Amino acid sequence: MENLKEKQNLKNMTEGRPFSLLLLFSLPLMVGNLFQQLYTVVDAAIVGKVLGVDALAALGAVEWLNWLILGVMQGLAQGFSIFMAQKYGAGQEADLRKAVAASVILSAAAALFLTLAGQGTADYVLTLLNTPEEIKPVSMEYLRVLFGGIPIVMGYNLAASVLRALGDGKTPLLAMVVAAVTNVVLDLVFVMGTEMGVMGAALATVIAQFLSVVYCVLHIRKIRILRLTREDFYMKKELNLRLLYLGMPMAFQNIVISVGGMIVQTVVNGFGVIFIAGFTATNKLYGLLETAATSYGYAITTYTGQNVGAGKYSRISRGMRAGILISMVTSLMIAALMLIFGKWILSCFITAEGQEGIGALKVAYRYLAIMSVFLPILYILHVTRSCIQGMGNTVLPMVSGLAEFFMRTGTALLFTLLLGSDGIFFAEILAWLGADLILVPGYFWMRRNLG
Repeated sequence: MENLKEKQNLKNMTEGRPFSLLLLFSLPLMVGNLFQQLYTVVDAAIVGKVLGVDALAALGAVEWLNWLILGVMQGLAQGFSIFMAQKYGAGQEADLRKAVAASVILSAAAALFLTLAGQGTADYVLTLLNTPEEIKPVSMEYLRVLFGGIPIVMGYNLAASVLRALGDGKTPLLAMVVAAVTNVVLDLVFVMGTEMGVMGAALATVIAQFLSVVYCVLHIRKIRILRLTREDFYMKKELNLRLLYLGMPMAFQNIVISVGGMIVQTVVNGFGVIFIAGFTATNKLYGLLETAATSYGYAITTYTGQNVGAGKYSRISRGMRAGILISMVTSLMIAALMLIFGKWILSCFITAEGQEGIGALKVAYRYLAIMSVFLPILYILHVTRSCIQGMGNTVLPMVSGLAEFFMRTGTALLFTLLLGSDGIFFAEILAWLGADLILVPGYFWMRRNLG
């Protein structure tokens, strides 16, 4: 019975139609990502409605700093999972277990470092970001709690990456459902019931994430091929270097993107609290806009990694074509929904009463409309970058991250001089385009050299 259940959850993507494999693997990931986005969306909605525009702006002022830490953890975990997917596709179970064990040790070390670094530099970075003094104390409260939960977030990202590498997208989905429901309930209790303010929103997120870690780890312990022994944890230099070779460029890529985002945030902070609040409301929806793209990215990484491990290179092109088709249709549907219902959705974050609320809502919808029109560019980025990563190249995506950095910061600094505050809305769009100009030719180069 255990082996049957295990086979049902794990997925071998080296056989079958790429289109159906990618779509079926992506759907639970997509639902899981939607629930994961409830963390930030519910936090922002409750904070914006209950605590007001200033509190919402306080969350937005630290968003990129928080994403920098999260991006390092996600990059490392994704990089480690590429190697795991390749070993699983090749049927090398002993090497798979050693890779998982080494990833646990490396992830623990990274979590400790990030916790100390985040707590130690938070105040300095907020000052560097030109955070308005009236919201800085609230931003610090929020960050202190979130950074205290870094080991928990690292644990979830690693556990979910292990499961996805083996083709299991359902367990991370269920973990996110449990966590999202918990987060909503605790948000209502801590923010509205106990008047803890934004600290309560952050605490609710950390507790919910802890439950998602427990759920994933308990499931991993039931998978026969992942039953680790003491020998699996013996450190091997070659294995550690290989994992870091895959994980570090992806982490660095996210760092570069985050630094660019923080430079943009510095410019945004200069336009005042109302503009920050509107900008923040749309950025909270950003995660929802790219939820499907992220899911397709995870799917194509697992699909490509397993097929590279199995030596079935011809299936990569077929999978890429299927991934692009699915992502284009999805992005156009999401864009249409945002253009039609975007203002109503944004009103969940901002009370359209008074001069502050009306001004913030106007900023938010203008930004959302521009982002939605160009959404297909973002979806091409995710699918192409993930396919390249699945082929074992994490350096080229890192270079694309540098392209994003220069396009994002250059646009924020130059376009605002020409167009005023409206210029900042194009920073993300041109960053996506800059990455695509690196990744699309890079994919064809990689595919040709892979044979």
